[in-house]
Amino acid sequence: MYRVIIAALLATFAIAANAQGYAPPPPPPQYGPPANVHYGWAEVLRADPVYGAVAQPPQQQCYPQTVTREDNNHTGGTVLGAIVGGVLGSTVGKGDGRKAATVAGAVAGGAVGNRVSAANDRSYTTQQTVCQPVNYPPQQQIVAYDVEYRYRGDVYMSRLPYDPGERLRVRITVAPAD
Repeated sequence: MYRVIIAALLATFAIAANAQGYAPPPPPPQYGPPANVHYGWAEVLRADPVYGAVAQPPQQQCYPQTVTREDNNHTGGTVLGAIVGGVLGSTVGKGDGRKAATVAGAVAGGAVGNRVSAANDRSYTTQQTVCQPVNYPPQQQIVAYDVEYRYRGDVYMSRLPYDPGERLRVRITVAPAD
């Protein structure tokens, strides 16, 4: 029974909504200029440049630089000396004396290997390219033109991104004044 009442109410609301007389949908969009637009030519009276500060992007300035490098890696000599010293120390003595001789030989061999490596240190020079950012101050540049022009006896003013020259193409739109 409730279903019948609910269905009747829904049908009543739908009929009432359709009877309201809603406004028709808007017309589809027009492609191209509307019928009340046309174009003409205006005489340019003057075009004054408008200046503005234009920031310059930062740039890289690179130059060659002579660099002196040292090859002072003593790790290989130290490790090799410690191994040789440890092996030689392990051949001396017996028991705990042998362990102490092995440690002492490794320490002494590492020190000797480090000194031998240090004696063979080499330094050399090479060219390296070094770059750093350079910021330039903003520059004054023409950013637009204030253009004064005459169309059919009336004078108009517009700011344009370019210098139009002697003539300027204008768009004329006619619409009713309400």
